Formats: sequence, structure tokens, C-alpha cells
Amino acid sequence: MNSKYKILEQDRIDKIIKRISFQIHEKNINNSKIVLIGVLKNGFTLSNLIEKELKKISKSEIQCFSIKINKKKPLNSIELNCDLTELKNKSIVLIDDVLNSGKTLIYCVKYLLDVPLSNFNTAVLIDRNHKIFPIKIDFKGLSLSTTIKENVTVVFEKNNSYAFID
Repeated sequence: MNSKYKILEQDRIDKIIKRISFQIHEKNINNSKIVLIGVLKNGFTLSNLIEKELKKISKSEIQCFSIKINKKKPLNSIELNCDLTELKNKSIVLIDDVLNSGKTLIYCVKYLLDVPLSNFNTAVLIDRNHKIFPIKIDFKGLSLSTTIKENVTVVFEKNNSYAFID
């Protein structure tokens, strides 16, 4: 039997995005520029939503970029939609929707650390607590204990975003 259990709805996701945005702002209060980097596809969508909230509360310049990684073979290619040198000495927040094993984020971190940064943080909407890789999440919306066989999916739709387990 394949059943879906909704764990987040639009109103809760909106509140989480606001809270994460305030946390990012507080952590970077003395930085004139904050760079958000979202893992394609949902991490980038989430980073755009966080960017909108940050622009409401922060005087810092906010930039948003995407990073594309082959999740099955993360060493094959990683593509960032800006030049790495643009990140030099900047405050970076790497963002994804769901943290499963930590594999995606750890390889993205490795790639981004090829340039010196002033500050580096990570943010996820949902942390599943199944980390295999030693990645620390600085800002998370929901910490969720699941079985390894369960799948957590986030769907971003205009005015109808949600997350479910199946």
C-alpha cells in the first residue's frame, strides 16, 4: 500500500521561511552582502523564497545563485550559475529542501570551499536525521525522524506548497 502523509502545508512553510530568513539575517547582521546558493531544483526555489523575505528585513545586498549537482554521481560535475571568484570573501548560505544523507550538501560544500569565504552556513526546510556524511545544518525548518525507506518530497506551487512522506 502506497500512502502519502502530508507533513507541511503552505502556512507552515511560510512561517519556516520567515524564521530561517530572520536567523540568516541575525547571523549576517554585520555583512553588507549575503549570497544564497540553492541546490537545483527545490533548493533554488527555497533560496528564492528566502531571498524575498531577507530583502524585507535586511539592509544587506542579497544575491541568489543556483548550484546543479548530479545527485547519483556528485563528483562528475557541479555547475554554479556564477563564477566562483564572485564568492570570494562573501558570506554564503547553501540551501536545499530536504537533507537525507548529507551527500549532496557535502559535495556542494567541497566545491564552494575552493575560494576563501568570510562565512559559510547551510539551511534546509526538512532535516531527516539520516546523515551519513558529516554535514552540519545551521538553519532548519523541521527535524524529522523517518525510516530509511520513507521518501520525503517537497512540492513548491504558487500559494499551495506542501511536503509529504510516502
